[in-house]
Amino acid sequence: MKPAQAKPESIFSSANEPSAISNDSNTESVSNVSLSDAASSSLAPEASASRGLSRRRFILGLGAFAGAQSLLAPILPSGMISSAFAQTNSPSTIVGKSAGLVVLNDRPINAETPAHMLDDKITKAENMFVRNNGIPPSEIDPQTWVLTIEGESAKQRKQYSLADLKEKFTHHSYQLTLECGGNGRAEFSPGAKGNQWTTGAVACPKWTGVRLADVLKDVGIKDDAVYIGYYGKDTHISGDPSKEAISRGVPISKALEEENLIAWAMNDADIPLMNGHPLRLVIGGWPASTSGKWLERIVIRDQVHDGAKMAAPAYRVPCEPVAPGSKVADEDMCIIHAMPVKSLITFPKSGENHKQSEAFAVRGHAWAGDKSVKQVQISIDFGQTWQQAKVEKPVNRNAWQQWQSEVQFPSKGYFEVWAKATDNEGVSQPMILPGWNPKGYLNNACHRVAVQVV
Repeated sequence: MKPAQAKPESIFSSANEPSAISNDSNTESVSNVSLSDAASSSLAPEASASRGLSRRRFILGLGAFAGAQSLLAPILPSGMISSAFAQTNSPSTIVGKSAGLVVLNDRPINAETPAHMLDDKITKAENMFVRNNGIPPSEIDPQTWVLTIEGESAKQRKQYSLADLKEKFTHHSYQLTLECGGNGRAEFSPGAKGNQWTTGAVACPKWTGVRLADVLKDVGIKDDAVYIGYYGKDTHISGDPSKEAISRGVPISKALEEENLIAWAMNDADIPLMNGHPLRLVIGGWPASTSGKWLERIVIRDQVHDGAKMAAPAYRVPCEPVAPGSKVADEDMCIIHAMPVKSLITFPKSGENHKQSEAFAVRGHAWAGDKSVKQVQISIDFGQTWQQAKVEKPVNRNAWQQWQSEVQFPSKGYFEVWAKATDNEGVSQPMILPGWNPKGYLNNACHRVAVQVV
C-alpha cells in the first residue's frame, strides 16, 4: 500500500475586512467575537454555530497544513482567519467531513458540529468534530505503522505493527463519548482564550480496536506505575520537529479500565484522517485531549506525565473556586479528570416555528463523564417547573444516553426549551454558567433552544 500523499490547501474567498480570529501557534486560538454574540449560543446554538467561513472552502489533505497560507495572507498575520468569514452562514468543507461543520480556525484546523447534526444515536464519522493541536502527518502507511510501548515503569520495550495488534489481541467495540474540555467556552464571561466552541465539540461514535489495558499488560507494568502518556505523529504547528504538538495522558488506574481502546476503526470503517487515522487512543468520559491521535508511542510513567499540554494552565482548572476574571497561579491549577454531567438538545433545531395545537417533540443525548445519567428534565418556563423525559440506558459504560419528551405550549409566542441532566450520584447541570476558569473549561450549563409558537 502506498503512503497517502499530501494535497495542497485551497481556500477561495472574496475580499473582506481584516479583523481576525487569532490562531496563535503556542496557545489556543482567541476569538474577537463579542461576548453578546458568544452568549447567544446557549439560546440558539445553531444560529450561533453558523459561524462558517463565507464563500470559501477548505480542501485539506494529509499535509495541507504545513506552511499553507490563505489568500488573506497580505493583510492578516499567519495563522489568522477573518472574523467576517467566521460569523457568516456559508458552510466550509474539510475532506471527509460534512459541509455543515463550523470551522473555528484553520491553523490548526478545528471545527465543531451544530447540535441538530448530532441527532444520530451513533455519531456519523463525517459529523464528528475536529480538534487538532498541530499538523497531521503528511504520509500515512498503515502497513508500516508501528506503535511503541516503553517507559520507566514498563517491564520491557515492545513494538507492535497494526497487523500485530489485530492478530495478537481480542477486538472490542464500544460507543464512547469524546468531548473537548473547552466545549462551551464561548459562553464564558469574561471571555476565555481558546477555540470558541459553542456546543458541538462532542461525539459518540462506535470505536473498534484492542483494549489499552491488554496491550499494557502484555508489555508488563511495574508496581511503581503512576501514569501513561501518549505521543502522536502530528508535528508542532510551527513545523519544528523538536517540539511536540500535544502529549497528554491519564492515571494508570484510568488507563486500565476495560472500555479504553487503541482503535483503528470508527463505525466499522477506517477512522477519518482528521480524527486520527490509522491508530488512536480512545479514553471515554475524560477530556478528548487524553485520546491521542495518530498514535505511535505510549509511555508508562512513574510520575504524572509531563508531555506537551500537561503543564498548567492547559486542561486545568483552579483547584478552588475563583471570582470571574481572576488571575490564577499555575501551582493553583488542577488537572481535569472526568467530564461533568451534560445534555444536548438535538431535535428540533433552535428557532423553528411550532403550531400551538400540536404536541412538541424534543430529544437529544445526555452523558456524565465516567458516570451514568439517571434522569433528564425539560422546562419551557425558564426553569420554574420541570417535567421528566424518558431516558434510555447506555449501550455500554461511557456512552451517551438518548432521551426524549413531549411538551404542550400553553400559548402562542416565544418559548425556550431547556434540558437538564442528573447523574447517578445526584449531581445536576447548573442552569447558569458554572464556575468561571481562565481557560473556559467544563461548561455544562443547561442547553436550550428557542421556539416560536404560532
